[in-house]
Amino acid sequence: METRRRKRFIAGAVCPECQSADTMMLYMEHGVEKVECVQCGHRKSQADENTESAAGGEVIGIFRPE
Repeated sequence: METRRRKRFIAGAVCPECQSADTMMLYMEHGVEKVECVQCGHRKSQADENTESAAGGEVIGIFRPE
C-alpha cells in the first residue's frame, strides 16, 4: 500500500539551481524534510536536529542516499 506524501509550495522561495520563483515544494519523506523544485527537479534534504547533534555539533557531513 502506497502512502501519499503531503506536498506544500513555499511562497516566495527561489530555486538555487534554476532561479525560478515559487516553484519549491516542501514534503516529508521517511522522517526527513525535503525541498524540491518542480521546474528543474533540484532537491535538498534537511537533516533533523537529532542527526546533527549526535556528532556533538561537529558535523563534517551527513550521508543522504538519493
